[in-house]
Amino acid sequence: MTDSGKTIAPGAAPLDAVARLRAAVYADGGVDAEEIRHLCRLAAEEGFPTPAGRQLYIEALTDYVALQTAPSGHVSEDMARWLIGVLSADGITTDLEVDLLVNIMRRADSVPVELSAFALAEVSRSVLKGADDGEGGVISATDVERMRSILYAFGNERSVGISREEAEVLFDLNDRSREADNDPSWSDLFVKAIASFLMAARGYTLMSREETLSRDAWLDAPSGGVTALFGDMLSSMLSNGLRGVWSAWSQQDDASSKPIEADEARIREAEAVTSEEVKWLADRIGRDGVIHANERALLKFLSEESPDIHPSLRTLLDTAA
Repeated sequence: MTDSGKTIAPGAAPLDAVARLRAAVYADGGVDAEEIRHLCRLAAEEGFPTPAGRQLYIEALTDYVALQTAPSGHVSEDMARWLIGVLSADGITTDLEVDLLVNIMRRADSVPVELSAFALAEVSRSVLKGADDGEGGVISATDVERMRSILYAFGNERSVGISREEAEVLFDLNDRSREADNDPSWSDLFVKAIASFLMAARGYTLMSREETLSRDAWLDAPSGGVTALFGDMLSSMLSNGLRGVWSAWSQQDDASSKPIEADEARIREAEAVTSEEVKWLADRIGRDGVIHANERALLKFLSEESPDIHPSLRTLLDTAA
């Protein structure tokens, strides 16, 4: 890569390194593959220690991945796989690269869900890094907010339920952090996200992710983690808070917020947790042989709010009781 060749007036301060790099990257008005490879090498080998450098890295890769490649604003599956390969090539994904993924998801009109799941998995890996055998990491409030920002960015302003791929990552982290001294906001995010997945699968048109996953006062509690908080109080808080979210999904005056089928029989069918969903939920909850506190709260909520309980779910509920 060459310098832009811009002439500097006598007596003027020389362009700093980032300004020269920006001029070179955008010399022809766009960003090409070689320039992107160069920026990625710099990020991997040296990082970008200044805000201006980080901004250039995020801006240039966003332009290349989401805005320059036709059709503009749509990230293809091939482009998503390429980007994931680039970011994971050295086995280390930094906060800068997670910020890049969030920016791409915010700027693009459509993005494969793999990018959101990958970003969540990288935050999860950071949580678990250094713990024995990759287990026992503690989820901080900062970790939760990073995951929340990823989920917001992928949903953008659209009413999009949490996907199966994203839910899988959240369940994996929940299993592997076990009953650690996690920040209470983790329970808030986890239970709301899984409830959002189930509602989307059951045929409801949802609120935006930001409305669905926002952190409300009903889960505010002293620090001490799920183990310290769990009991009738936590279960009640989770269930009552989720009931409010459920009510907002199903009782909006706007017809688009109601179940997609109008007649009473189909509404009841939509309200039942289906066999496919139960199979997934039962597999996830039982995978590590432990039913965790926030998983119990989720099951309790489903038991109270779903009029038809599939036998497989009833077995889980009996086990969790």
